Amino acid sequence: IGPNGSGKTTIVDLILGLIQPTHGTIIYDNERNPVPKQIISSISYQPQDPFVINSTIKNNIALGEDHDHIDMKKLMLSLKLANLNEFISSLSDGLDSKIGQFGAKLSGGQRQRIGIARALYHNPQVLILDEATSALDDDTETAVMDSIEKFDKDITVLIIAHRLTTLKSCDKIFKFEKDYVYKTISYTELMNSKKNKENIHVN
Repeated sequence: IGPNGSGKTTIVDLILGLIQPTHGTIIYDNERNPVPKQIISSISYQPQDPFVINSTIKNNIALGEDHDHIDMKKLMLSLKLANLNEFISSLSDGLDSKIGQFGAKLSGGQRQRIGIARALYHNPQVLILDEATSALDDDTETAVMDSIEKFDKDITVLIIAHRLTTLKSCDKIFKFEKDYVYKTISYTELMNSKKNKENIHVN
């Protein structure tokens, strides 16, 4: 968490291997730069506005997979985790419903949940959520985050968020200031800091 320009996206780009550090070292399981391909293949990145294709919901979730080889068991699990079952059931064509160009037939929250379902479908070892629940209402976000938390304890989830409640289940919270300076705080400290700022503003 932190203000714009504090370094959150840069950290994610380093983890993804999109940029290399000018000093210091990125280490994955004792393997140093450059980022090993096998590590990159185990990471799923979910941005605020996920990429979608003009096809069916099924093809968007299993993106990159041959239609005849889509694993329906994995697909149904990812739908459940992303809290999409009720929405899919409301569509006359269900998973075969087309979403339109750039997902024109979907709301922002529905696009985000499809993106999260896609990320989970591909069984990541590391899941990066970059403002990935910003378009969800509070109840839906809580349901999605609870599902991800219970999905697999072996998954490392990295979250960039402005909505503080998104971070309540995190083991560690890194609060970035400007120029990549950060400190590690607890969720309680984070919420107390927010309350103090609100009290100062009111006074």
